[in-house]
Formats: sequence, structure tokens, C-alpha cells
Amino acid sequence: MLGATIPIVRGQEKGATLVEFDGPPERAAAFTVAFTLNRNQFQGERRILEIPNILDVRLRQHNPRDLRRQNYPAFKMPDGTVPVLEATLSLSSAEHPDWSSMTIGVPLALLTPGAASCKVVLRFTGVRWSLYVNGRVTDNDFPFGYPEWPEKNLMRSDPAFVKDASVRFPGTPPDPEPAPAPIRQIQYWTPFGHNTWVGDVVSIFHEGRYHVFYLFDRRHHQSKFGKGAHYFEHLSTSDFRTWTQHEAATPLEEQWECIGTGTPFVYEGRLCLSYGLHTGRIYPDGVTTWPAQHAYLERHGKTGSFARRSVEGVPAGATWAVTEDGVHFRKSGITFHPCQNPSVYIDPRGKLKMLANAGAKGMWESETMEGGWRCTNPEFPPGGDCTFFFRWGRFDYIIGGFTGLWRKAAGAQDSEYEDLAAKGLDFYDGSNVPAITGIGSGRFVMAAWIPIGGWGGPLLIRELVQFEDGRIGSKWMPEVMPSTGLARPAAEKVTSPSFLLSFDVPRPAGRLAVTFSAEGATPACEFQIEINRKRAGFAQAVPGRFAPSGKTLREGGAPHQVGDYAIENLIGIDAPFSVRLIVKEAGKLGGSLIDAEIAGYRTLITYRPDLLVNRISFRTEGVELANVQIADLDSQP
Repeated sequence: MLGATIPIVRGQEKGATLVEFDGPPERAAAFTVAFTLNRNQFQGERRILEIPNILDVRLRQHNPRDLRRQNYPAFKMPDGTVPVLEATLSLSSAEHPDWSSMTIGVPLALLTPGAASCKVVLRFTGVRWSLYVNGRVTDNDFPFGYPEWPEKNLMRSDPAFVKDASVRFPGTPPDPEPAPAPIRQIQYWTPFGHNTWVGDVVSIFHEGRYHVFYLFDRRHHQSKFGKGAHYFEHLSTSDFRTWTQHEAATPLEEQWECIGTGTPFVYEGRLCLSYGLHTGRIYPDGVTTWPAQHAYLERHGKTGSFARRSVEGVPAGATWAVTEDGVHFRKSGITFHPCQNPSVYIDPRGKLKMLANAGAKGMWESETMEGGWRCTNPEFPPGGDCTFFFRWGRFDYIIGGFTGLWRKAAGAQDSEYEDLAAKGLDFYDGSNVPAITGIGSGRFVMAAWIPIGGWGGPLLIRELVQFEDGRIGSKWMPEVMPSTGLARPAAEKVTSPSFLLSFDVPRPAGRLAVTFSAEGATPACEFQIEINRKRAGFAQAVPGRFAPSGKTLREGGAPHQVGDYAIENLIGIDAPFSVRLIVKEAGKLGGSLIDAEIAGYRTLITYRPDLLVNRISFRTEGVELANVQIADLDSQP
């Protein structure tokens, strides 16, 4: 009976509750397994529900130090233990026989504290494998393949932990989750959950609202058997202080979908979002539309339009979605270019243009979105990932996802872009895949993400500063920064692991370092400013002396890895200047972020795993500090 529980026999056998039921009418059927979990004590690992060769649900004690993949220790019990609930689904497919099982789970400490029981629903739709607890999604992944159901099945459950277990075909999802509460602290924000992160960020200011689209990530790009399976979630704000979470802009709807970075833009009066289909992660290129797209381009000198339902092959390459109301997006169902990270924009002259990334390169133009894209500059930008165009005043800029920055005079030919990163005049500060948007009144904002243990991490927002010669710097944006308590003179020992440290440099000369350390063996982090060399950076502290400086981007350093690195050509330190540093600790991060602003013109951030700061110290050489103060960050939801 579809949509209903299908028990044939219920009974007890060796302390287990048994439910016998028929398999689904078709292999690709959706299903749900629902039960009440009694939160009893247990040791080691205990299987609490099983459908042989289909589903295995268990409780186990996780290593409190193992943050890999699922990041379970982000939520520990008061005694420091990390009990978790996990469900493993068996899958089968001809294309990927090694993709045979998929596990989702949740640390029990994330659930309602003190509750004796909770409602658990496991939901398989073909596209998603999800774990709901008390009506809220606490983990999911994106399957490939389906369970191999026999005609007759037996579900065993442990009555000490499981009550009222049922199986439903095709299954009904839990009640819709309530609308997410507004976000009131966006800097360093991550989505709800233990293993949830912000991936590539793209942004636009449209009709008085600032929109952020981010690739929602679990497991640091390891979902869907390591293929990522990302999709764009959507935030917006009108004041940068309160943020609304909208429904996903491009949810995954097929097992082959893996979505890559694009850009929002306004086309024919409607807000659009370009993005890429990385279908080659799932299927060989030969069974996708890639060969046909490339063949069309070679024959005609421009790209074709490939509607999903009218061509052979699984869709791959560049596509877009569109919204009428700024919230509810509809996928176009058309691929218009072979590139998989399409950076589409309307240039200041009103031309529809694109920077091609991932599988293609160069600048492209077209009269319509659907196809007909011609390459106007095949060698620039030189590949890379996620390039982003913006015009600010008298200058045009293109910034890359991790390393490249180019600038030319507005109106000049594209051949006149100069490489600023090669001159050490970039403004990379640890931000990954930055997107830059004007928000009115001459203000520009950069949004990006910070890696925490791999791909994906917290959201980071900067306000940019432009100088007369076109040079760009960055500063903290007042509207998004965490609030603090009262400032007080700084002492060596700090009372909170999350705080704001500030000081002045009245006579700029020499060099200085601030060491952030913790009791124990964790390496300390040193923040440095070499005033005479106009250089700053982060390094691993060396007792008794200044630590060796990290490398800048121009020197081959990697600011986007947010470890030890330096920035050069500091701005505003020829006169007295101020420095502000935020140390942000959260259990979910497994360490601390240290975010610095120098003279209100340059920023840089680092991530230090396992560092829980409880001491600060200063080292100076030829420089004096004044007004050294500290203030604890206010607790934020």
C-alpha cells in the first residue's frame, strides 16, 4: 500500500523487535524509515536498527579529537564524549559499483539537551539521503544508485533504543521545517549543523537588497562520494545587520547534478544566476552533452543552445536560473557553453559577457543567454577558477578565485589589463573566491569564504577602499562585525577565547609581533608588522625571537590557505596608525580565526586549528605601542 506502513509480522526475537514487509514496487522508489530514539546510555558501538543489505542504523562513541569529514566533535557532551547516531544506506549502480554505501549522522549533543527521546526520520528520495531529528534536517548526502530491495524484507530494531519503527513507500517527508530565523551576526557565519559550511560565494546588489549566493557544503567537498554535489543557497539583506535565509536558488534535482560557481546578473530586467554543471565528475564526458557542444562551437565559431529534453547526453557545462520576485528561482534547462564555472555579467556598456572558467578560458560575448557565445579574447583571463569582473569609478577590475588581480582604465581595450598581483598590489587577505559588489553611495563590498580543514568554511565580508590611482585596500565593514563588551587595558592572560585586541602605533618605525598562545603543546600564532618594509603576516611563533616571515602572493605564498603568509605594500602606515585584531573561537571550527585590520586599509585573516587562545604577548623592536586594549566578543546565536 503506497504511502503507508507495510508491516506483515511484528514480533520479538532475541530482544529485537521485528517488522516484516514487502519491498517497493520499483527499484527507484523513495522511502522513509521513522522511529522514536530513546536516548539511553551506551558504550562503544551499538546497532539499533537494521534492514539487511539495505540499512544499518547505529549509535557509537566517536573519537573526540577526530574532526575529519563529519566534524562530530563540534558538539560534545558535558563530559567531553561524542556519541553519534549514524545511518548507512547500501546502494548499487552499474556506473559506479564501488559507490556502495553512504553514511549520514549527527552528534547527539546537537539535539535538544536533556530530552529523553527524539523523533528520527530517514528519508531517501533518489536525489537526497537525509536525516531529520524532531523535524529538522541534521545531515544529508546525495546518492548515486539505488538500494537493491528483495521482495520480502525484515527490519530488526533494539527496543532499548528504538520505539515505533516504521517503513513507508514511497514515503512522506516530515512536516516542512519552519522558516529559518533571521541571521543577526553574519561575519564568520556558517549554516546550522555540525558539518555545514559556506563554499564559493557570489553576490549582487539589486533593487536595494544585497544578495549572497553560496555553494552549500557538507564534509568539505566530500559529499556524493567525494564529488562535492554542491548547490546554491541564498541570503539577502537591506541593511547588512539582519539577513534573511531564502529557499535554495538551485537545488539538486537529479543524481547526476554537481553544481559549480557562477555569477548573479540582471538580464532583460530579471535577476539571474549563472552556474556550471560539473557532470563529468559523475559520468564520462562522452555520455554528456560536452562533445556535442564542442563540435557545434568548432563548426560555427559560436556556442549552441542545448535544451535538456531535446538533445542526447546528460547535461554538462554552463546554464542559468532566473527569478521574477528575487527569491524563487527557476532553472532554464538550457546549457549554453562548455565551461563549467561561467562568470556571466553585463558590462558597463550593456553587453552580455562571460569570463570562462573550469573547462574553458577567455572572454566571451553574446546577444542572448541561450547560445551564440563568441570568444573575443581567447587568452585572457588565463584560465584559473571563478574570475569576477567589476567596475569601480575610472577602473575595471577582474579578480580570480585565489591568486589573480587585473586592472585597466574604464573604457580601455581588454588587452590593456595589467597584472597587479605580479606587482604585489593585490588585496588578497585569506579570502577564497571573492565576489565584489557595489552597494550604493560609493561603497563596495567583498564576500568570500575561509577554509576550515578543507574546502568550505565560514563566510567573510569586507568593505573595500579605493585610492585615486585605482589601488584597492580592505577594511572591516562596521555593519557586519561582532559586537563587544567594554574595553579594558590588555593583560597577558585573557578571560575569553573570543575577543577584540586593539592598539595604536604613534611613531611608525621598526617592527612588532603579537603572539596568541594556549597552554599545552599547541603551536602559538604570531601576527607581525614590519613597518619599514610595509609588510605584515602570520607565522608560527618562535620562542625568544621574531618568527620567520611568511611569503606573500607575489613571492609564491598562498594567502587563500589562511596559514602562514604575508601581505606587502601596506597602506597608511607612514603616519600614526591603529591595529585591530579579532580572535574568534567556536567549537565547530576546531580552533580559532585571527582577523586583523591595519590602519583601516588592509586586512588579513588566519585559521589556527586546535588553538584556544588564553594568553597574548607583545614583542617590539624600534616601536612603541599605545592604548593597548581588549574587549570580549558578545555571545551571538
